[in-house]
Amino acid sequence: MTDRPEGLSAYIAVTAAYWAFMLTDGALRMLVLLHFHTLGFSPVQLAYLFVLYEVAGIVTNLSAGWIAVRFGLTATLYAGLGLQVLALVALAQLDPGWAVATSVVFVMLVQGASGVAKDLAKMSSKSAVKLLAPKDGGGLFRWVAVLTGSKNAVKGLGFLLGAALLATLGFSASALALAAVLGIILMAVAVFMPSGLPRGRKGTKFTEVFSRSRNINWLSAARVFLFGARDVWFVVGIPIYFYAVLSDGSEAGNRAAFFMIGTFMAVWIILYGAVQASAPRLLGAARRSEAELIPAARRWALWLFVVPAGLAIAAALSPVPAPWLTATLVVGLLLFGGLFAVNSALHSYLVLAFSRDERVTMDVGFYYMANAAGRLVGTLLSGLTYQTGGLALCLGTAAVMIALSALAAGRLKPAPQPEGVLT
Repeated sequence: MTDRPEGLSAYIAVTAAYWAFMLTDGALRMLVLLHFHTLGFSPVQLAYLFVLYEVAGIVTNLSAGWIAVRFGLTATLYAGLGLQVLALVALAQLDPGWAVATSVVFVMLVQGASGVAKDLAKMSSKSAVKLLAPKDGGGLFRWVAVLTGSKNAVKGLGFLLGAALLATLGFSASALALAAVLGIILMAVAVFMPSGLPRGRKGTKFTEVFSRSRNINWLSAARVFLFGARDVWFVVGIPIYFYAVLSDGSEAGNRAAFFMIGTFMAVWIILYGAVQASAPRLLGAARRSEAELIPAARRWALWLFVVPAGLAIAAALSPVPAPWLTATLVVGLLLFGGLFAVNSALHSYLVLAFSRDERVTMDVGFYYMANAAGRLVGTLLSGLTYQTGGLALCLGTAAVMIALSALAAGRLKPAPQPEGVLT
């Protein structure tokens, strides 16, 4: 224990808090998506339910970096967890007797609050890694990969949990159960959080949140298209396609479909998280410099492009769902998840490597604002492309967006004076 790196205790506490949040975040998404699909909502209407969630992410990330510098990282972390508890309690108040328009507006507002909560928690956790991680031997890449990879594995379990809760407890009871668990964890983290995170700095100007770094701006652009490419099929297209294939329309059939869809989404996210956590080893980060890892961002994006392009062709050849297409989609999308994880891990490392300690929360906030913008574009296009062109158009759009991400990543250049994060 005497050999533990300085800051490890705070890192563990931050990671535990982030895990708890992401478990409820994944469960909440599945609760909303599957519940409203069974009520007869169209793909575009389902996408609308998540729009404010992503818009809130853009606004929150733009301001959260400044808030963290001004009030401290622990304050923004606790605020994110607390707001998620309130959002879950509010969602449980949804009344089946309300008009459709009222229900949509209410859920959009609650999802917006949840989006604010998520990005407060995410920005706090990711920024903490930059300040707490060892500065040599690939320590930064390893710590951020473990945090991000484990978070995605936990979120995958959340997808499965949300589908299981909906099938067993129903919508409102599931939301209240998640709120209770997260509330208990919030209190525990607040009591046991060790020191090690900055408390805040007065006098910080809001205009400082806009990055003047060429690399961070291009990396943010690459992030927009990368996450747009995932969500254009992930949010609405694939869940609704699998529901059409798996459910026979009966109550028992719906429950079975919920479990199988939740299981696939969980496996996808867990695989994504596992590969992401292993990315430093896969890329040999401990023996490669920042300058050597920068070109890898473009290379891995180009390899990723091949998967949705091939799947789009397969879907176009089978406009009617067929067993061979379903099997191809499962295998192809799992491969997509593995390649996507390496791309995402590289981005998450590079934004911290490009950032300076004194403005890390603002650079991370700006970068995750781009992340949220990509998810918003992907969410909107997911419902629109699936309703107008089916799964083939969803996946074809994803391929185009990945190509644009590769072009943006190709504009990254080594810093004139490397910060020496990796040696």
